[in-house]
Amino acid sequence: MLSQIASFEQALRVERNASPHTVRNYGSDLRQFRAFLLDKRLCCHSEGEEASAEVDVQRINQAAVRAYLVELLRHSRKSSAGRKLSAVKTFCRFLRSRGIIDHDPAAGVLTPKKDQQLPVHLSVDDIFRLLEAPPRDTPDGCRDRAILEVIYSAGLRVSELVSLNWADVDGELELLRVHGKGGKERIVPVGKKALASLDTYRARIRELCGARLHDPEAVFLNRRGQRLTTRSIGRMVDHYILSAGIATKASPHALRHSFATHLLGAGADLRAIQEMLGHANLSTTQKYTHLNLDHLMAVYDKAHPRA
Repeated sequence: MLSQIASFEQALRVERNASPHTVRNYGSDLRQFRAFLLDKRLCCHSEGEEASAEVDVQRINQAAVRAYLVELLRHSRKSSAGRKLSAVKTFCRFLRSRGIIDHDPAAGVLTPKKDQQLPVHLSVDDIFRLLEAPPRDTPDGCRDRAILEVIYSAGLRVSELVSLNWADVDGELELLRVHGKGGKERIVPVGKKALASLDTYRARIRELCGARLHDPEAVFLNRRGQRLTTRSIGRMVDHYILSAGIATKASPHALRHSFATHLLGAGADLRAIQEMLGHANLSTTQKYTHLNLDHLMAVYDKAHPRA
């Protein structure tokens, strides 16, 4: 099974142009599935006490996939279990398309319905406090301020932020070219304050990196002159959330959620928000409508004749 997982990962990279993050997650989920089958002595080359220490993909059946899902639901949230099951389903379809198996053992296994979870977001006041948290008099602070401003201004995913190049920034038209999931590109507006923060940071890149050579294409760099990672940005946001005295525990993705929530609350069109966020389906964007009940009730009370 390990060799088939490796072939599947290669197909994701070459045929689907999947990001390294996506390939890594699929591989991790499938190796967890393999470990479960080995632990339960299921679908191995020879069943029973003398079972081989490898899974035979041709022996994987619906009962084994169902057993794995039951195990996942004992220890994980429905959303996590559903994602891991999706990896197994995609893998089985890959094996079927390659003629390695003659049936799809995961086809009849239903994905558990996700619990409705509202995305974490910050209030407008908290966002303003966060954006003012980085110091203005250091190159690190100028970079961090630009990072926070750009995420909130354009609603970027962290992976999209770290892959941003200077060639993707059009200051005159106030637009960013964003490299999204699955290699898809989109054009999104970016505000004047974010662009001003980028200009201030760019002027201090040499000071940030010192005498070291730095990547001339990448926008956001560390002190070694290399492109920042998603983990580095996560630690940075944690630091400023704490220093700004914000009670809500928020990740960088919460800034993206805040971007969408605040636009919707101000009357922006849901379709436009979908385009800016790069969501393939409108249903993904519609979760933000649940965050605006107070706004909806205020509009109702003000406008309805019988309110």
